[in-house]
Amino acid sequence: MDDDDIRAALDRHWAASDAGDFEAEHDIYREDAMLDYPQSGERIRGRRNIQLSRAAQPDRKRFAVRRIVGSGPLWVTEYLLTYDGRPSHTVSIMEFSEGKVARETQYFADPFAPGASRTPWVERMA
Repeated sequence: MDDDDIRAALDRHWAASDAGDFEAEHDIYREDAMLDYPQSGERIRGRRNIQLSRAAQPDRKRFAVRRIVGSGPLWVTEYLLTYDGRPSHTVSIMEFSEGKVARETQYFADPFAPGASRTPWVERMA
């Protein structure tokens, strides 16, 4: 699988995630994939367990991809994940093996008010 194929698979994955298509969303993972959430100290092993854990979440999720970068086996997606209207800036690091995700690590960051001390040097992002 070359970089163009992986990028297309990632585009399909995030589109399916946003659409709530749990079957298509998890096509990207190997059967023995591992998903880590370092902030909560959780690890989920296996494609099916990853899929079931996400399907069990009661919140309506929306995914807005900001950028995807990577090559070879390592790809990073930066996106805004919204749970029932509450945004969280998110980074997904995916490691591919044999054309599928073998390992993913996700980091979440809630928005916060800008620091007044930085005002002279910053511009507001949309």
